[in-house]
Amino acid sequence: MNMRIKGIGLACAGVLLAGWQAGAQQSPPPEARNLVVVHHSDLQGRGDGGESMQIQQLPDGRRFLYFVHQASENCLSVLDVTRPEQPELVAYLPSPSPGATQCNGLGLSGNVLAISNWTSRAETQGHKGMWLLDVSDIERVKSAKSLQDLAFSFYDTSGPYSRGSHWLWFVDGEFVHMTTGTADSDPTARGHDQFYVIVDVRDREHPREVARWWVPGTMKGDACLPECLPHDGHPSRAHNIQVYPDRPDRAYVGYFGAGWMILDISGLADVRAGRATTFTPTLVSHVTTGPAFPVNSHTLQPIPGTNLAWAADEAVNVRNEAEKCIASPKMLWLMDITAETNPLMVGYAPLAENAAELCQRQGRYGPYNLHMNIPTPTSRTLKNTMVVSYFGGGIRIFRLVDVPGVGNVPPQIVEIGHLIPEAPPRNPTHTSEMGAVLVADDGLIYANDRRTGGLYILRYTGTEPLD
Repeated sequence: MNMRIKGIGLACAGVLLAGWQAGAQQSPPPEARNLVVVHHSDLQGRGDGGESMQIQQLPDGRRFLYFVHQASENCLSVLDVTRPEQPELVAYLPSPSPGATQCNGLGLSGNVLAISNWTSRAETQGHKGMWLLDVSDIERVKSAKSLQDLAFSFYDTSGPYSRGSHWLWFVDGEFVHMTTGTADSDPTARGHDQFYVIVDVRDREHPREVARWWVPGTMKGDACLPECLPHDGHPSRAHNIQVYPDRPDRAYVGYFGAGWMILDISGLADVRAGRATTFTPTLVSHVTTGPAFPVNSHTLQPIPGTNLAWAADEAVNVRNEAEKCIASPKMLWLMDITAETNPLMVGYAPLAENAAELCQRQGRYGPYNLHMNIPTPTSRTLKNTMVVSYFGGGIRIFRLVDVPGVGNVPPQIVEIGHLIPEAPPRNPTHTSEMGAVLVADDGLIYANDRRTGGLYILRYTGTEPLD
């Protein structure tokens, strides 16, 4: 479905084009509403946060945060967060290919940790794929010096045109849903190289691919070519993929330049039961806000117990000042998926009151990662609220509010809290750039800075519940 949502553009432009011309080297002051910092750590100078964090709780009650890095020198930090006001860094594991590949995403299911490994350039040599780690013994984790010390296996997805695995979803202990290239992939253009692959990890030492899907036209040999060739300058690659236990036959996919997808993965049940060894996902629906609003579709996340979903773009970095506040901010949308073959955009999160100032700062301003409602005992499931990282816009909390006295209309989206930390030392953009976010079961918010700021543990203090 190709959607043109008129009217919003004029409102956004009126706010954003006001512009704020600050000194390029001056760090802006911090700001906060209904969020306070419980603790901040730059992780001993390794503050480069990746796109996901998860908490493991041991039988004795101790809790450990697994923090993945995105710089090519670092991979994983582990912190004891049993006392969140005074966390302790207990382990650090460097990149398996220092200076070459990055550990950007992770997933924790029970005592098995999956970590994605990728590079920004396919020609870069090094580890490209997925690590499967045994974290059942925390003392062994603390003494480990490398990923290899904890590895069940390394699932290699390197190839002539593959950058490896950028992101993954792992919640059921059996299958990893990842974005990656493969040894045999051959994209039609640079940037079309990441697609959806499902890997069976029930045999920890011998993971195997059981399914793959990509947007038609992104791989050479696609039957629809050349008519379906993606538009030049708009890379189409999979990013965030979510599959929930209460709907195991559906995958919700953010596919950057191609939009948001709902895929039918019901064939996975046959693989799980041993009736098939492989299957091919099929497209249920496709939503894009382009060309009216250039898409950079990062996340599609259903809201539990409703017929709604969050559809988030990823803000981009625009260096041309004349274009910065037009092309860069992107949006956090609300989607109605009552008819999943025909989803409908029904709203968008409000811009910050000082959006014109934020978008003119160095770096990016706009949505990035959402708190993922991962079904674990240490993660809070959010239905009426959502916590989102906004790069230079900090951490922002939105709430869905019914319109009083009016029925059969979409809920309004209001902001109920935000925090923009002061710029951390050594950040080349002279701003904070918030990356991953996790809301724990106790309501504490774990967030990271993707550059140098490290870990922030926050407490929401507003009167509206974080639910």
